[in-house]
Amino acid sequence: MRDAVAARRDRIRHRRTLNTTYRCVLGTVGAIVLVVGIVMVPYPGPGWLVVFAGLGILATEFHWAHRVNAFAKRHYQRWVHWLARQRAITKIGVMSGTAAVVGVTLWMMGVFDLVGGWFGMHMTWLASPLFGS
Repeated sequence: MRDAVAARRDRIRHRRTLNTTYRCVLGTVGAIVLVVGIVMVPYPGPGWLVVFAGLGILATEFHWAHRVNAFAKRHYQRWVHWLARQRAITKIGVMSGTAAVVGVTLWMMGVFDLVGGWFGMHMTWLASPLFGS
């Protein structure tokens, strides 16, 4: 299967217009996946997995993306290992900081005002400063 994919890619590479189109489409898809992953990072779920997937898509055509992917994976692993060695207070601080980022972005997006409205709670401090109520 890998040989078939490589052969197909070689045929595309030899046709200039098709190659440019292929790289543009792949670059756009990879960039979208990467940006979605970056947005997802502070939230529970597969944020880093999506970031690495976006970089992986880009790395199939762009050497810089391969280098960035290797760099990001290496430093992500360093962060995970560093955090695992820390005391509970440091871990709690990191979790609190992450929770604060999530809480502020949800507030800025108006989620608290929306959910409060479901329960008849119309408090001005729940309203997003960006979208108002």
